[in-house]
Amino acid sequence: MTSSQTYELSISEAGDLLKKKELSPIELVEDHIKRIETKNKPLNSFITKTFDKAIDRAKDCEEEISKGQWKGALHGIPLAIKDLFYTKDIPTTVGSEMYKQFIPDFNATVVEKLESSGAILIGKLNMHELAFGTTGKNFYYGDCTNPWDTKKITGGSSSGSAAAVSAGLCMGSLGTDTGGSIRIPAALCGIVGLKPTFGKVSRKGVFPLSNSLDTVGPMTRTVQDSQIILSAISGHDPQDRHSAKFEETDIQVAQPVKLEDLKIAVPTDYFFDHISDSVNTAFNEVINVLQSLGIKTNNVNMPILNHSLAISSTILMAEAANIHGENLKKHGNLIGPDVLLRLKQGSMILASDYLQAQRARQKFNLEMKSLFDDYDLILSPTVAVTAPDLSQELVSINGKSHATGALMPRLTRPQNITGLPTISIPCGFDEHNMPIGFQLTTAAFQESKLIQVGAAYEKEAGWLKYSPNI
Repeated sequence: MTSSQTYELSISEAGDLLKKKELSPIELVEDHIKRIETKNKPLNSFITKTFDKAIDRAKDCEEEISKGQWKGALHGIPLAIKDLFYTKDIPTTVGSEMYKQFIPDFNATVVEKLESSGAILIGKLNMHELAFGTTGKNFYYGDCTNPWDTKKITGGSSSGSAAAVSAGLCMGSLGTDTGGSIRIPAALCGIVGLKPTFGKVSRKGVFPLSNSLDTVGPMTRTVQDSQIILSAISGHDPQDRHSAKFEETDIQVAQPVKLEDLKIAVPTDYFFDHISDSVNTAFNEVINVLQSLGIKTNNVNMPILNHSLAISSTILMAEAANIHGENLKKHGNLIGPDVLLRLKQGSMILASDYLQAQRARQKFNLEMKSLFDDYDLILSPTVAVTAPDLSQELVSINGKSHATGALMPRLTRPQNITGLPTISIPCGFDEHNMPIGFQLTTAAFQESKLIQVGAAYEKEAGWLKYSPNI
């Protein structure tokens, strides 16, 4: 097997070959290191590379597998993670000048879980500073660029994760999602991004942005690969006060769903107020594909969605400003101008406004969750447009201009308010060959339903055969 073939493999495919000893973990890691060394520069997706540690770990994996001690589908798989996950004895910069010297003395729970599953950490990935931005532009570490066109943004804040997975620099990644930070770059870079149910995955050792909104999830090239990573990292963590107690059901052996029995709601409010023609066309084709699989779809009115931005912005900005209160006082000069402005704005939000937003959130959540009395899933676009240029501050839709940074998370924030599991899946390209994504949302802790429906769509639509020519 040649190097060009190994980096194109999915986690599932590579895992099967590793288990059968038809592929070496050392070969797989070395091939990805070569890929990073030749392709990362224009993408700027890595902040820290852990090549020596990765090769040593690959040797251990090879010995374990040769002895019949196979740990599962991630054993010997090279992954890279967003640089806000604590990694023992490895820098965790949070994409910020403030933390460039920060070296944790313990691993995040999810890092421990990946390592116990046999995964190999190949590096830490670039991100929007402090995870507080939606473009992937970074004042200190440089901007991430899109593998489909390096003149365009990746989206953020899990920017390096999306670029690295899309370009084959790693086989999968972990990101975080507070207002869409997994799903936005996943959609713009043509990969799968899964935001699990709030509390399903531990956040111990994950640098926070918003305590009531942050989630951790996988970013992969296929839906099945997201299932593999999510199965490895899920579970209640008593050391994380936000961790949920739930019935632990392995997604890989969950009860199969009958597609013809499923009903999907398509909210007509909000999601289509400001959307490009290319995204709208691709989204309508998604509906056609899902209907061809036997799934029923129906338009629904949800005017409560129009309150999404007010609720989400107030909560996110107030909580972020609280988390970084000391940094604002003592290290404001070390914070990039875009993030500094947002933190200052957040610090001016009144406690009464924050409490009002949380009360509004309760009503919002009740109305959104009521959809699941009649429907199994909610379908929506992920981002209203394809990736704008790096220098583009405004995006025009049907003659109206929108600020790029504000437009990116507009369609992803409702699912963070509710905490419901949501997956973004590639669904085509615009006229400039830039990727488009759509979202499926379902009831809490029903990720298996997202995986099964998403995988069925993915197989039927056939977008997996396309990859960036970088």
